[in-house]
Amino acid sequence: MAALLLPTTRFAEPDELTAPGPPESRGLARDAVRMLVARGGDDGPAAEPEIRHLRFRELPDQLRSGDLLVVNDSATIAAEADGLLARHGPIVVHAATALDDGSWVLELRTAPDAAEPILDAHRGERLTVADLQATLREPYPRPDSSPTGSGNRLWRTDIDGDLGAALLAEGRPISYGYLDRRYPLDDYQTLFGDRPGSVEMPSAGRPFTRRLVNAVAAHGIGIATITLHTGVSSQDVGEGPQAERFEVSAATARQVAATRRDGGRVVAVGTTVTRALESAVAADGRIGPAGGWTDRVITPDDPPRVVDGLITGWHNPQASHLLLVEAVAGAALTQAAYDAAVAGGYLWHEFGDSALLLPTR
Repeated sequence: MAALLLPTTRFAEPDELTAPGPPESRGLARDAVRMLVARGGDDGPAAEPEIRHLRFRELPDQLRSGDLLVVNDSATIAAEADGLLARHGPIVVHAATALDDGSWVLELRTAPDAAEPILDAHRGERLTVADLQATLREPYPRPDSSPTGSGNRLWRTDIDGDLGAALLAEGRPISYGYLDRRYPLDDYQTLFGDRPGSVEMPSAGRPFTRRLVNAVAAHGIGIATITLHTGVSSQDVGEGPQAERFEVSAATARQVAATRRDGGRVVAVGTTVTRALESAVAADGRIGPAGGWTDRVITPDDPPRVVDGLITGWHNPQASHLLLVEAVAGAALTQAAYDAAVAGGYLWHEFGDSALLLPTR
């Protein structure tokens, strides 16, 4: 397997900066999380990037009339369940995605808090997940999926029963050991999510409130939607994102094209939105309606063509999501933003703080 390009942004692992729970549990409104705004900073002989430290509710003042925000309308489903693997005993299972042939992609992780992937499972092994029997068919998406050669964390799995129904009955939101406790599924939903399918929250859209959406509209800033149902985000270093289901409607494609034609900026609310929009761009650079499965990997070598700016959370070093951020914002602006975020104590992960990256074009 060819090595995946790695991001150039370097910073210390921010373990002490992880958000332990939703901002509401810390006494903050959703739109009161911090927002670092980074402008300029292209990789040519331009001025130093401009960095500002604001609150997310100040977003409308940082954009221009005629700009377009594109959000993900996928809702989060309960995709974590307890399991049993004979050689390990109790485990945590993340149901990463349902495949077209009726099988599921499962990620096996250590109990009780899913802190580490289990990498020594093997083909044909039986396990229990949500009280259903299952058989590991083959590594996903292929046997050499682990860039480190240390084993496979994702498995195409045959389930003896209806895993979707079992998850509805007894599943819980996917969570990891850095949270201070378990939180209900409602805490993993965004204002825009009305199409269930994401196994992890499209978290860039979480800080939006109805009050903020009204303020955005009052500033002459448009909002359009795409759908991308996210898989698990716990990629190993050097591991690319998995294929995901998406849809870009004809109406959204027209809004994006009109915004660019009229001189406005298309600002993606999240890496998921960026992936969906860029998966709908044809070879001639035009965007149109599209859907199905996307395996598009956006990198500085294959950069976005319709996304001009990005709202995002903060990603771990060498993560594939960080590579996408560099592709949108440029290496210099991304590095400046992360340096300022670490120095300023911004909070990481799905319940953390935000960034608005507006590179010079």
